[in-house]
Amino acid sequence: MSGGAGFLLVLALMLPAIALVAMFVVPLRAPERLAYLVYPFGLVSILATAYAVVGSGEALTYGLGGWEPPLGLALRADGTAAALMVMTALVLGLVGFSALGSFGTGRTSFAFWALLLALWSALNLAFLAQDLFTLFVALELLTFAAVPLVSLSGTAETLRAALHYLLFALTGSVFYLLGTGLLYARYGALDIPTLRDLVQPDAPTLIAIALMTGGLMAKTAVFPLHLWLPPAHAGAPAPASAVLSALVIKAPFVLIVRLWFELVPAPGAAAGLLAGCGAASILFCSVMALRQARLKLMIAYSTVAQVGYLFLVFPLAAGPAPWETLAWSGGLLQLAAHAFAKAAMFVAAGRITEALGHDRIDGLNGAAKAAPISVFAFALAGLSLVGLPPSGGFNAKVMLLTSAVAAGQWWIALTILAGGVLAGGYVFRVIGRAMADEEEGTVLTPVPGLREIAPLLLALCALALGFIPLQPFAFLAIGHETGVLP
Repeated sequence: MSGGAGFLLVLALMLPAIALVAMFVVPLRAPERLAYLVYPFGLVSILATAYAVVGSGEALTYGLGGWEPPLGLALRADGTAAALMVMTALVLGLVGFSALGSFGTGRTSFAFWALLLALWSALNLAFLAQDLFTLFVALELLTFAAVPLVSLSGTAETLRAALHYLLFALTGSVFYLLGTGLLYARYGALDIPTLRDLVQPDAPTLIAIALMTGGLMAKTAVFPLHLWLPPAHAGAPAPASAVLSALVIKAPFVLIVRLWFELVPAPGAAAGLLAGCGAASILFCSVMALRQARLKLMIAYSTVAQVGYLFLVFPLAAGPAPWETLAWSGGLLQLAAHAFAKAAMFVAAGRITEALGHDRIDGLNGAAKAAPISVFAFALAGLSLVGLPPSGGFNAKVMLLTSAVAAGQWWIALTILAGGVLAGGYVFRVIGRAMADEEEGTVLTPVPGLREIAPLLLALCALALGFIPLQPFAFLAIGHETGVLP
């Protein structure tokens, strides 16, 4: 479906960008005012997009400048893209609410709110773009908005972590661009629907897809390309860590899905390799999370572990219509549940750090007294990571587990179960410490209840996803008439 409704896609991209430009010319002492002035309009445009897609049962498209591919560029919102944009808007809105007043009125505050708007626009572009080079631009915009968020505090440690992040991200971009160049040299096109009709499973194509996948895996931080993520996410301010973990690393994963379920007729052996990397992420980084002494570093390793579940989808959703499978619905639900739960955890960790003055896990005694709602929100989010009912993580992992058993992929089923047990270990370790009485001499700074609302709302969103029926989501099939995932 195109026409007037297609302009909603342009609004989803341009409203955050317009607000970002306005920050440089409007003399507001509090930049969050401008961000929250444009946020309702951006949210309404995205909700209207989702309503148009679901209501019509067709993908929403818009040709930029009136030129359709292959001569021009197009934006396209199918069921998956619409769901991802809604999730992104909700997470950014709640994380932004948690950040109100956290950065004062100086340069740090301006940088945070400006970068948050840039992230919003870049993420929407990554979900809507149909051209491989435009997707490259979206990834670069995402990188150059995300890296400064890591170093907002300006300490040597965070600057070092941001530099490592930048090097990994740029290396991934080089590999992605090399693969894009190979595909253009082979087929003379970069538009995904056009390539879909031309692509052949020959050596140049597979090499190009492999290069692009490797680059995107580095940006997603799946094992063994995860080394940059823990120090980067642990060192950033809590609101920045929340959006980095919940949203930024999800965009490259969505592109990997599009490459292997669309441009390549069948993932084949690559599906097992991607799932193997996911399984290694789950097991290795869950163990690493158990070994951490700092709360935010533990949450950061948990992010890598939880992202591993997404890569288990590739062998489980293989077939002519992957979006209609229980595995793909479970994978998307895992992506959304993790986004809300991990954002809740990082924001709650920030509040706990404010109350105690540190984030050492062994010294969390008394946290439940000083920041009771934040500890409760952390516990609710932990239910989703562990996979306990009722939570979105439970439903997602049940869907993946059911698909693995039905497909005879017992090693995947065992990995999912082992990951849940390990997640329980590091989540309940934190909760147990936080619920204990404070040690003698401990100084607690009670957190105002209003500042604890945001992590609770994020955790409740992860919990609410647990009431979704355990069946394939019909809206994911919208826009996928051709037997591939556009």
